[in-house]
Amino acid sequence: MDTTNIVAQLRQEVSRIEQAIAALVGLGQTAPRRGRPPKSASAPQANRRGPRKMSASARAKIAAAQRARWAKQKGESAPKKTTAKKRAGRKPMSPAMRKKLSAMMKARWAARKKAA
Repeated sequence: MDTTNIVAQLRQEVSRIEQAIAALVGLGQTAPRRGRPPKSASAPQANRRGPRKMSASARAKIAAAQRARWAKQKGESAPKKTTAKKRAGRKPMSPAMRKKLSAMMKARWAARKKAA
């Protein structure tokens, strides 16, 4: 047999064995994770924003400003309630007018039914 041919076959076998070794070594290691990293309480991330914390004095200022807004709104709406009440819409219909309209509609429906 030709020695160059034997050497080429041995080199192919060596490369196959090296690939098998690399695959076996890779099984012990975990593949790099894809996607969002798991939540862990022990290692907070630097760029992560948590709930904003407000100082007690800032909270008191905001509460006082809101109470002032409510007081102003209630103070302005009180005089409007004391003004004369204005009815919106029509006056209530008298029973006689209601009876007259009912008779007119019944006559109209009868005429339409007769025409059809």
